[in-house]
Amino acid sequence: MRASLLDRYFASATGVRGVGPRLAKLFAKLLRPASDGQADDARLIDLVFHLPSGVIDRSWRPLIADLPRQGIVTVRLTVGRHRPPPPHNQRVPYRVECFDDTGSLVLAFFHAYPDYLKKVLPEGAERYISGAIDWYGGLPQMVHPDHIVPPEEFSQLPRIEPVYPATAGVSQKVLGKAIRAALDQVPALPEWHDAALMAQHRWPAFSAALHALHHPAGADVLDTGSAPRQRLAYDELLSGQLALSLIRRDMKRSRGRPVAGTGDKRAKILAQLPYSLTRSQEAAIADVLRDMASGERMLRLLQGDVGSGKTVVALMALVTATEAGSQAAFMVPTDILARQHFANLGPLGEAAGVRIALLTGREKGRVRDDILQRLEAGDIDIVVGTHALFQSEVSFRDLALVVIDEQHRFGVHQRLAVQAKSGGHAHVLVMTATPIPRTLTLTIYGDMDVSRLTEKPAGRQPVDTRAMPLERLAEVVDGIGRAMATGARVFWVCPLVEDTALVELTAAEQRFAALEQRFPGAVGLVHGRMKGAEKDRTMARFQAGEISVLVATTVIEVGVDVPEATVIVIENAERFGLAQLHQLRGRIGRGAERSTCILLYQGPLGEMARARLKTLRETDDGFVIAEEDLRLRGAGELLGTRQSGMPGFRLADPLAHGDLLQVARKDSEAFLMRDPQLKSARGETLKLLLYLFGRDDAVRLLSAG
Repeated sequence: MRASLLDRYFASATGVRGVGPRLAKLFAKLLRPASDGQADDARLIDLVFHLPSGVIDRSWRPLIADLPRQGIVTVRLTVGRHRPPPPHNQRVPYRVECFDDTGSLVLAFFHAYPDYLKKVLPEGAERYISGAIDWYGGLPQMVHPDHIVPPEEFSQLPRIEPVYPATAGVSQKVLGKAIRAALDQVPALPEWHDAALMAQHRWPAFSAALHALHHPAGADVLDTGSAPRQRLAYDELLSGQLALSLIRRDMKRSRGRPVAGTGDKRAKILAQLPYSLTRSQEAAIADVLRDMASGERMLRLLQGDVGSGKTVVALMALVTATEAGSQAAFMVPTDILARQHFANLGPLGEAAGVRIALLTGREKGRVRDDILQRLEAGDIDIVVGTHALFQSEVSFRDLALVVIDEQHRFGVHQRLAVQAKSGGHAHVLVMTATPIPRTLTLTIYGDMDVSRLTEKPAGRQPVDTRAMPLERLAEVVDGIGRAMATGARVFWVCPLVEDTALVELTAAEQRFAALEQRFPGAVGLVHGRMKGAEKDRTMARFQAGEISVLVATTVIEVGVDVPEATVIVIENAERFGLAQLHQLRGRIGRGAERSTCILLYQGPLGEMARARLKTLRETDDGFVIAEEDLRLRGAGELLGTRQSGMPGFRLADPLAHGDLLQVARKDSEAFLMRDPQLKSARGETLKLLLYLFGRDDAVRLLSAG
C-alpha cells in the first residue's frame, strides 16, 4: 500500500483551482508518461514533475523612447484611447493607445473582447505592461501582452518567469498557474538520501528543489548541473536502479534449474539454414546456452542491429528448451510479427520434430481453446505470440524459457508476468533491434546481462541511402516504375503527421490512391486500423509478389521480413527520429540484391533534421546511429516519446547525469545488501521514493521475501 503521505501527489489535477476535466485531460496527454497508457486525468505529481525548459526575464524596464527592436520588456504606461476595429472586419486588431513622458506605444488585440479590455485598461489609468515588443509602420507596438497589472499589483508580476514545454490548447499562463498551485498543495517529504551525500553535493531538500526550479531566480537554476536539478535527477535515477536491483534479485531468487539440450535438434535446424552463423551469433548462443545450463536463472538482453540475426539466436535457445523436454514461449509486440515468425520458424521446427503453435488476440473460439489445452498438456513445444501469451487463462505444463522480442515495447511488468507463468523458474532472454546507446543501457536494462550482435550475416549488401526534396516526387515515382519493371518490390512509408492515427491513415490512403492510379493493381495498403485478416492478406500478396508496392504506416517498422524488397521510400523523413528511420531502412537489404532507401523530405530542413538525414546517409551501424540520436535529441526526448514506448525520464538527463547514474547504481546495491527488505528508517523513505516514481511493482517484490 502506498503511504498516505503521497496521496496528494497522486490526486487528480482537477483538485487544482481553475483545472476542470477538459484541462486535466489535455494535461494528461502532455504530462503523463507513456507507460501510463491512455490516462484520463493528469495528477498533481505530473504537474510538479513538469520542469521548465527556459525562462523569460521581465526585469528590463525601459522608457518608450528606449525600446529595443525586439525582446521582452516591462513598461509603465498611461492608458489612452481605445480604437475598436471596423464592424465585421476581424482582420483588423483592437488597438489601445498608451504613452509615457517619452513617447507612445500601441497595444494590439485580435478577436478581442472590448468589455474585458475596457475593464483591465481603463482610459487614464496607469498600468505595467509586459510582453514582446514589435514594430509596425515604424512605431512600437505590443501584440497580446503577457501581463497587464495596476501599480499596486506590480510586486506580483514575475521578474523571472519559467517557460514550460506545452501542447495545443494549453497556454503558458494556464499551465504555469496550475503547476504553481499544485506545488503549493503537495506536502514536504522526509529525506531518503544519505546526509553525507547531501552535504557533499550541497543538494537542497526534495520540496526545496522543486520550488527552486518552478520559481527560478535565473536561467542558471535550470541547468542540468545546478544543485536543485541534480538533486531531482538523482532521485529519479536512484528509484530506477533500486527497482532494477529488486527485480533482478527476485528473478534470481529461485534457483534456476539447469536446462541443457542434446544439440540434436539444433544441429538439424542449423543444417537447413542457407548461411553460416557469424562469430557474434555463435558467441551470443554460447552465452545463452551457458546461462540456461547453469544453476542460475538466465536474465539476458540480446542487442542486435537490424538484420543482425537475433531470431536465429532465439531459435537455438527455444529449441534447447525443447531438447530438455520442456516448453518455451516467444513473445513479440505485434500480430504481424508473430505471424511472420510463426511462418518462418514453422518449417524449421517441423524438420527437427519441434511442435510450434501461434497464439495472439486473434485466435478465437475452438481454435484458441485447442491451443490452450495443448499448451497445458505439453503437446506444444514452442508457442509464438503477442502479449496474449501472458493472460490469466494461458497455462503451460513446463515453461522453461521465455524470449521477449522488442523488449522496449513491453516493460518491466511483462518480466514479472513471466515469473507468474513459470512458477518463478523460467529463463528469460529479451531482445531488441533498437540499439540502445551504451550510456543508457544501464538505465533500462540494469537488471540484465548483455550480449551484442555486431556483424551482419554474410551476403548482406549495404543500402544506398539518398535524401531528396518532395519537389522531386515525380522523379521518385518514375524510378519506382523502372525498378518494378525489373521485378523489384517497394515499401512506401507515410509519416505520423500529428499525434493522431487518423491523420497518419489519411496520408497513407492518399498516397495509396495516387500510386494505384499510376500502377493499377500493383499497389497494396497496410495500416494499424485495418482488421488483422485484411492486413495478413495484403502482406501475403506483397511477400508472394502479387503486388509490387506496399504503402504502409510505421506498422512495418519492426521485424517485417521480405527479402525481395529492395527499395523503401520514406515520405516526410524529416518528421521521423533517427533510430526510427534506421529501423524502417532495415526492412530492405535483407537479400543478395543491392537496395536503395529514398528519404523524401519537405524543405526547408531544420538543423537537427539535416543532421539526422546526413547521419543516415553516412552510416548503417545502428549503435553509431543510436549514440548520434542521443547526442542530437537528448535522453529525455529519445526515451520519452510515446511512440517509442521506452521508459522515459522526467527529471534526469542520463547524458548529462551519467556520473550520478553510476553513483545511484552503487548506492542501491550497497543499501540492499545492508537492508534487503527496506525496513530501516531510510529503507521506509526509499519506499516513498519508489512509489513517487511509479515503481510500485518493485515495492510489491519486497513482500516476496
